[in-house]
Amino acid sequence: MNVAVLLLLGLGLLEAEGRCFFNRTQEHCLCYSLSQESLSSIIQCLPASVVEFRGGELERYVAFPISDLDPSAIEMLGSLVIRKIIFGDLLVPEILLARVLRFFSYTQVQELVFESCIFEGRGNWAEMAGQDLPILSLYFHNVTSAPLTGREENFSSLSSWLETLQELAVTASHVTSLPCGIGRVFRALHSLDMAQNSLGDESLMPAFCKGAFPQLQVLSLQRNKLTSYHSVCKSVQLLRELQHLDLSQNKLMADPSSSCQWPVALRIFNLSGTGLDEVLTPLPPSLEVLDMSCNHLHAVDISLSSLKKLFLSQNMLQAAPSIRNCPMLDTLHLDNNSITELPWDEVKLLGRLWDVAAAGNPYNCSCSGAGGVQALAGLVHLGQGWPQDYRCHSPPHYQGRLVKDVLVSVLQCNSAAVIVPVCIALTLLGVAGA
Repeated sequence: MNVAVLLLLGLGLLEAEGRCFFNRTQEHCLCYSLSQESLSSIIQCLPASVVEFRGGELERYVAFPISDLDPSAIEMLGSLVIRKIIFGDLLVPEILLARVLRFFSYTQVQELVFESCIFEGRGNWAEMAGQDLPILSLYFHNVTSAPLTGREENFSSLSSWLETLQELAVTASHVTSLPCGIGRVFRALHSLDMAQNSLGDESLMPAFCKGAFPQLQVLSLQRNKLTSYHSVCKSVQLLRELQHLDLSQNKLMADPSSSCQWPVALRIFNLSGTGLDEVLTPLPPSLEVLDMSCNHLHAVDISLSSLKKLFLSQNMLQAAPSIRNCPMLDTLHLDNNSITELPWDEVKLLGRLWDVAAAGNPYNCSCSGAGGVQALAGLVHLGQGWPQDYRCHSPPHYQGRLVKDVLVSVLQCNSAAVIVPVCIALTLLGVAGA
């Protein structure tokens, strides 16, 4: 028994027969080294809802004759409970894929995944013209194939199926462009993940041309080669239904002299790790979640009546931002900045804020600094970092101590609170004596 098989058994996978293994719930069946010889063990996976194929030599079967199915075979395929199929570490001849994909129309498979696969050659997709498939989610990760440019005819043959596809992910696959004609085929797509590719500013405008992805609600362009904040904004303006946009881990620069309106439907905006040194306006008026963590922000001034969650961790903030103009805010993350005090008085006034994370800041543990953090801890949830990651940076005699351990007394911290009543009392005594 080789190392891979031993590893599978160690992960709780139970051998069905030959090279296929079930997990403990019998819902997931993994077949190792796909080949004609392993066909008998593959049959054992038919009761599973998820079937995964890892490794094998599909190119040997390019010339294998594939005939139409008889009614009994069609009935059997329709009775299967398999909902998800995963292909991994395979060399996939595209001509073979084109010939067998239509048989999925007889199944109830809704999710198809290709991981670390190489697609070889060109398939004859004309056989799929007018063919419907039940697959609603299609995922490609770390795959290699012919460029998408010039393949509009192939996508046209698949249009009956692709027009109903709801989720598409092509990640870590060196994609440099997405032709306009391809986007127009995906009429019902609501989620598109293009993370970890090589898309540049110049490739976005054609990708999201007029009529492309008309129902798109979620778009991830994380970790591509985007550089212009305003160019990206103009490129996605036609995505009227867009609600969630992820531009994180692109090195963006902004032209202060230009302005752009983001889609008004945008609710969630991720700009973390983009190198921005300011919060650029205008922001979508209905924004509910804004993530600008891991940037170079020195100050933040935001006024958004619908904002609920604001993430500003790992920036260069000298002070916590005012939240008076964000009346719906319930979450504020400020970890690892240069903040010395927290505005607990604003929190008390707003009342909605309940999740605050502000660990790893150099707190001034004078009266207002330590007292503010301690008061805030009594009003909101300070997260897993409290209290061990809230430490004093100054004054020197408190440096390194936990903020929670600093004694904050009325006499020490608010002498006026003691002196004024004493003065009043002495004055009254003097008057009475006179």
